[in-house]
Amino acid sequence: MATRKEPNQRLREAISTVGWTYEALANAVRRIGAENGETLLTNKSAVAHWINGTQPAGQVGRYIAEALSRRSGRRITLAELGFATPEESFAVSSDPVEAVANLGRADVERRTFLAVAAFTTAGVAMPLLYDPEPISRLMRARTGMARVGAEEVEVVRQITAMFSAADERLGGGHGLTTVTAYLADTAAPMLDGRFPNESARRRAFGAVAELAYLAGWKHHDLGQEGAAQHYYQVGYQLAVEADPHGHAGWMMRALAHQALSLKQPHHCVALIENALARSIGHVDGRTEALLHITHARAFAATRDKRAAAKALLAAENALTRDSAPQSSFSLVSGPAAGTVASHTARTLTDLGDHAGTEQQHRDALIRWDAEKYRRVHALTYADLGDSLAAQARADEAVATWGRALDLMDGMTSDRTKKAISAMRPCLAIYRRRGVPGAVDLERRAREARA
Repeated sequence: MATRKEPNQRLREAISTVGWTYEALANAVRRIGAENGETLLTNKSAVAHWINGTQPAGQVGRYIAEALSRRSGRRITLAELGFATPEESFAVSSDPVEAVANLGRADVERRTFLAVAAFTTAGVAMPLLYDPEPISRLMRARTGMARVGAEEVEVVRQITAMFSAADERLGGGHGLTTVTAYLADTAAPMLDGRFPNESARRRAFGAVAELAYLAGWKHHDLGQEGAAQHYYQVGYQLAVEADPHGHAGWMMRALAHQALSLKQPHHCVALIENALARSIGHVDGRTEALLHITHARAFAATRDKRAAAKALLAAENALTRDSAPQSSFSLVSGPAAGTVASHTARTLTDLGDHAGTEQQHRDALIRWDAEKYRRVHALTYADLGDSLAAQARADEAVATWGRALDLMDGMTSDRTKKAISAMRPCLAIYRRRGVPGAVDLERRAREARA
């Protein structure tokens, strides 16, 4: 055990607040340790040592927090007990409810550790190594005082839908603090409540997982990839509690999608194959198609043309199959047909088929509502301009990029800025060649990027 320099007044106050003796806490810690396969010899003397400043060893700190949480009926974190800073508490947390609340608070308080968080290729593979059983057992044993029913869950879904719609119009920077504050202060604590049945519990975890996905997506749109990955990872953990088949598979897709966007395909094929294995037979055809198209992108990114073509065909077949209504967690990505067309275009870009890319982008534009999905249209026009430029159709590329800039006006989105940066080198060449409109468009691009 490492020794602290100061007595732990926070732990002393927490024990007093719940009305426990040192012996009562010791008994609870031993019991929780046994639940997790660990035989402890904790007694009241050990509690006294913790009060005097000794740090508990191994997982005992988490057992203390869990015991006090169960007793109080509310979430108590390692940071509240003086065992860790908020940053350390998040880093060591295996509890997705605690982790997502910590993430949300870090966003609201603009804590440095989240702002500087880095995307890691190892983090992409997290679901492949995740064992949900121990933490699920702890969460099920914890029951708070508040009752949670259908109305509370529906409000979470409504707020997610509202901010998701605003995100498409105004970019990921719009409403981020509001979303994460609600996630930390209201949605996550709801998961510690009492549910009337297992179905209600699953719906609640599913709703909060979707809100965590939205927070991750907003960070991704802002280019804050480390923070986005953290939200996607905890969203996956929450989704496992809601639906270990389809919803968990969808969150695996989110992690792979982010990695592919960053041109980091490591682990993506294995991740999507795992997602498909657990999802097929448990999801509708459109959701399955979205998994297949991500599979195709992963193969294209690793230059496996034959496997990519096979996955593209699987996506088309799943999309046209009669099936149940589309799952709410995949509806957040918009019309499935438009998404499949858009990602088919990206797959063909990686395979060097620029004519095919052009056609798929045009198909995607038809399938997306221009007003409701303004950012999608802006980015699709930018990509379409790239495919036209790759075919040496300069006049059409300039006109198409101009349409993209029109739609990007007023958005807070790093992805739109990156799209503008990507078109500028080609515009400089067009300007020197005297392509009509290139001078004006280059000026607009420079101003928009600034």
